[in-house]
Amino acid sequence: QVQLVESGGGLVQAGGSLRLSCAASGRSFSNYVVGWFRQAPGKEREFVASITWDGGTTYNVDSVKGRFTISRDNAKNTVYLQMNSLEPEDTAVYYCAASTVVTSLRDYYDYWGQGTQVTVSS
Repeated sequence: QVQLVESGGGLVQAGGSLRLSCAASGRSFSNYVVGWFRQAPGKEREFVASITWDGGTTYNVDSVKGRFTISRDNAKNTVYLQMNSLEPEDTAVYYCAASTVVTSLRDYYDYWGQGTQVTVSS
């Protein structure tokens, strides 16, 4: 079992930055791929980025547009999502999730956090 807890969300003006954290507990966290997803009201939950145990990264280029950076610290069992140049369209609940495979498909993620709200005002 892996437990995930997100933090760092909040209200920010357009153009601002936030750093989300995903703290994990449980067995063998460093063996998992960790992904960030987001879900805006009335929309499907979409993939944002993922990172492998050794730092390999994948991004949803269309939504991230080079503004977000995912990283992890296995010693601290934590994955981060640095979000810069935020836009109102980034407003959503952001979730972190853990998978045993490298994928952008949410059905392959076995463990999920409760989510953290990010609101970007114009």
